[in-house]
Amino acid sequence: MTVRLSAIVIARNEARNIEACLDSLAFCDERIVVDGGSEDGTAALAAAKGAKVTVATEWRGFGPQKNLALSLATGEWVLSIDADERVSETLAREVRQAITEGLSNAYEMPRLSTFCGRPMRHSGWYPDYVLRLFRRGLARFSDDLVHERVVFDGPVGRLKEPLIHHPVLRLEDSLSRMDRYSTARAEMIVQSGRRVWFFTGIVRGWWTFVQTYFIRLGFLDGREGFLLAVANAEGTYYRYMKAWLKGRSRG
Repeated sequence: MTVRLSAIVIARNEARNIEACLDSLAFCDERIVVDGGSEDGTAALAAAKGAKVTVATEWRGFGPQKNLALSLATGEWVLSIDADERVSETLAREVRQAITEGLSNAYEMPRLSTFCGRPMRHSGWYPDYVLRLFRRGLARFSDDLVHERVVFDGPVGRLKEPLIHHPVLRLEDSLSRMDRYSTARAEMIVQSGRRVWFFTGIVRGWWTFVQTYFIRLGFLDGREGFLLAVANAEGTYYRYMKAWLKGRSRG
């Protein structure tokens, strides 16, 4: 008896990514896309690829959007993939084998990310294990606005083949990503009630660069390793500065 596998993807203005992402998920029994009100035709492109598309015009954050996608899945197993991620043929075979054997109810896999075209094997970016495969009904996503995670209570198996991730194709993508994520993370800091001072961003930004470039061996990733360390430092700096400004305006 074949075990049914549902792939779920959330997307918002991912026209340049969604087709390749869905092509890499062709081995799944159903592909579900929750579109967060895209303005670039993402939903139409996904539908043309045969995906089941639901348009949720109100963006509620990454966690809530993924829980919506999860609620639409009908397979016994669920594979959660972001629009800028790709499942290789070898990973697809490993996923199929894992759900057929059913030795665990959830699996994590290493993720290999690229930065401006270069695979980053240091800088804290690899192996970057992420839990993305699980039995439906036994897991859900946290409600975090950004950097959501799968909430699962039990032992987690581990796959060997990496999930390919292309978060930053150009430096401009890094700047846009930094702005979006720092804003969301700043809001999370404010909501948590944590106290942030003006110099918090300066100190934490500097420390992030040291961690990325030196402690996590980012210098071994070449010039792109330096660019990534700077981008990480800036993202941290702006996250805390935005939180400080938000806290000051509310105080």
